[in-house]
Amino acid sequence: MKSENYILLIINPISGDSDKQSIINSVKAEVSKKHLDFFLYKTSGENDIENIKEIIDKKRPLRILVAGGDGTISLVSECIIGTEICLGIIPAGSANGMAVNFNIPETLPEQIDIALGDCTLKIDVLYINEKLCLHIADLGINAELVKNYEDSGIRGKFGYFLQSIPTLLNSDSPFDFTIETEEEIKKETGILLAIANANKFGTGATINPDGRINDGKFEILIFKNLDFFEIFKTMQEKPEMSSDFVHIISSSYAKISCENKVPFQVDGEFMGEIREVIAKIEKEKLLVAVPQNFCNLHTTKTNP
Repeated sequence: MKSENYILLIINPISGDSDKQSIINSVKAEVSKKHLDFFLYKTSGENDIENIKEIIDKKRPLRILVAGGDGTISLVSECIIGTEICLGIIPAGSANGMAVNFNIPETLPEQIDIALGDCTLKIDVLYINEKLCLHIADLGINAELVKNYEDSGIRGKFGYFLQSIPTLLNSDSPFDFTIETEEEIKKETGILLAIANANKFGTGATINPDGRINDGKFEILIFKNLDFFEIFKTMQEKPEMSSDFVHIISSSYAKISCENKVPFQVDGEFMGEIREVIAKIEKEKLLVAVPQNFCNLHTTKTNP
């Protein structure tokens, strides 16, 4: 079926603290300038995936723009993975990890230009215990922080900061991990094990500087201790971290097990405490509109 001339905007009305009406008005105005039709859907938390899939089937949008946090982006991505529908991101959540990783600027006009622009990239997607992960999942002290952040009710980076010290004081770390890949089995001990397809946490910390989001691989990063000097380095764009601080394994499949239950999070969502994780990657499954500088770093693909 031929696509109609629709741009679908999906809004999460309760994410972050941004003014959603200004986003709606601005996107609608830009879509009108391009002589395209506009359709709006607001998530409710009930049957959103089914509703979005039905809209896609009926409207056949040229592109879908998402204004929300990482959870909303992930939800919409589930509806279009493996298709040629392009996803445009307008960050409107608390930490906005995907936007941080794609170097999406902070001003709304620039965000809309990129979301509707011609520079697109097909990225890999991770599945961790069958759950979609678009940038970073982890076991250990950061997942504990995510849980405490969710329980606190205080949103934004300030909320993470307020929970950081209590989390450090009350953590059960270090944790023992057994990591099985297609190449080897290793036993490691650390305060945090991250499974990363992207480079950064939503806070801006670069934990996986050499990772590429479209190379068919993900990185397992075992952070061995709480070294504040090394942690400070992650605020740099390309930190050179000591091997005594982090050990990195690159793979397309991994089974990670722990003797005791360990806190676990995916893309900023706390998933409970678990003993086993299976991670696998699917190459170039999601088409995303990105800034030109990001394209240049990840094998530029420019669509008309």
